[in-house]
Amino acid sequence: MLQNKLRTVIVDDHPIVIEGLKNLLKNESNIELIGGFQNGADIMLYLESGKVDLILLDITLPDVNGMDLCLKIKKKYRSTIVLILSNRTERSIVVQTIQNGASGYLLKNSSLDELRRCIAEAVNGSICYSKEVTEILSRPSRNELLAAPRLTKREKQILELIAQGKTSQAIGEELFLSPLTIDTHRKNLLQKFQVKNVAELIMSANQQNLF
Repeated sequence: MLQNKLRTVIVDDHPIVIEGLKNLLKNESNIELIGGFQNGADIMLYLESGKVDLILLDITLPDVNGMDLCLKIKKKYRSTIVLILSNRTERSIVVQTIQNGASGYLLKNSSLDELRRCIAEAVNGSICYSKEVTEILSRPSRNELLAAPRLTKREKQILELIAQGKTSQAIGEELFLSPLTIDTHRKNLLQKFQVKNVAELIMSANQQNLF
């Protein structure tokens, strides 16, 4: 693959980003830019029709999460290298995309030299990060700093039912409690986990292996 040019596509929801990357990479001796796509459906369709060596992929797309798209691509086209190029700096997102098969993660403010280095390392089978992403990964996550909260048996029950998407009304009926009591438990759980909403609550409980 090193001798031949890497057939490369860019997947980003902003046309201006696609054009900017094309201009940035057009003179690279090892890159052949063959397309730009603004959503997951279009790139999956394109992959069916021709070989792609390298995909520069954003996380935020209109029709699919980039992490999920990466997993989908790698399951079907194992030899295609996926590098994430995103503004998202959450440690959990970086870790998840690598677990889903990405060969690297760069922020969009990375230099051309960083992008070149990451492409070269990915071709050689390594996982690479831009400097800022390396710093994000070297910091302990919030969940590593915080001990898992101690939950009562009732709170564990309610947490599991919340994770199943059940409403306070439905949980109350199942546990023979009033919806008001369930709402109080919900508020207590949000406080214990130090999160703002149910989505963060479930993610945090997952990360701490409480399910």
